[in-house]
Amino acid sequence: MLAIGLMSGTSLDGVDVALIETNGEKRVRPLDFSFYPYSEADKDCLRAAARYALTLAAPCPVQDKAILHQAEVIVTQRHIEAVEDFLKKHKVEATAVKVIGFHGQTIAHRPDLGWTWQIGNGAALAQATRISVVDDFRSHDVQAGGEGAPLIPIYHWALFANAPHPLAVLNLGGIANITWIGDNENDLIACDTGPANGLIDDWVKAKANLHYDKDGAIAARGKVHQNIIDAMMHNDFFLLPPPKSLDREDFSISPVARLSLEDGAATLTAFTAETVAYALRFFPKKPQRIIVAGGGRHNKTMIAMLKASCDLPIEMIDDWHFNGDATEAEGFAYLAVRRVFNRPISFPKTTGVSQPMTGGRIHYI
Repeated sequence: MLAIGLMSGTSLDGVDVALIETNGEKRVRPLDFSFYPYSEADKDCLRAAARYALTLAAPCPVQDKAILHQAEVIVTQRHIEAVEDFLKKHKVEATAVKVIGFHGQTIAHRPDLGWTWQIGNGAALAQATRISVVDDFRSHDVQAGGEGAPLIPIYHWALFANAPHPLAVLNLGGIANITWIGDNENDLIACDTGPANGLIDDWVKAKANLHYDKDGAIAARGKVHQNIIDAMMHNDFFLLPPPKSLDREDFSISPVARLSLEDGAATLTAFTAETVAYALRFFPKKPQRIIVAGGGRHNKTMIAMLKASCDLPIEMIDDWHFNGDATEAEGFAYLAVRRVFNRPISFPKTTGVSQPMTGGRIHYI
């Protein structure tokens, strides 16, 4: 079936929209992709909602707090606008699309407290587009004792089911996550490895009012302060075996606060590379290669540091004829189809649930 996937990640840059054709198993054909950026006002509102969510011990109804209600309206409306424009732009009839996978916007992720919180009104999205929607992918997993993340490993398996194994797929978003792929869908290990673009974006925004370090050019001019990386690595998270996950706010730029713009960017970029290399020790076999997806793959300095730290072939997912900017959005389209067929989307060694399980709430039209 045809499915649309929608992803708005922890980098808060905007909405990714992808169209795929899939049977929810090994057959996957990515078709089209578009990106719709958030305005600066939208980003400010979403950041404020995330800051407020961090003060809570559990999610509350969005109508109980004005900033949460405003943020959910923004997320829902931007996704509606994105889908409508995407269908028009790519000349796809809404009636041809069987389901939308709607990730929503994560404003807090606290599996240690038994909850995760993605805002966005899936029922309103279904009503506006006249396409059935699957949303709230993570809650069922967390309620069953899982981490609720990462969820894309099963899509990584579908993309690379016929590639030589074992291999690893690394997604460099606001947070980095990695999937180790063995021979079948139950032979997956996954976890968040540490911050990726998120901390670097925060740093260049704070120091130079830039949105990101384009191509890693700022980091390339800086000096890596290994003593700061060593201190940042003294975090219990890195000692935990997979599966494990992070919240966007679990790390901050404060350790590099006294550095220059260039040195801070270089140190945070090297920190990402070191955390990925550290995560490799938890896999049963060394992967033959690491295939990189996500926005961080455009950061040439980060990729060079990954090659040095991991001592493995590093390949771009684009080299395999996939769009590395679209992978997560495609993944949620794939997960939505699996939910329709009641197939599992999370597994004991990807999120920590006791048995493979499906997830997501369906809003039928």
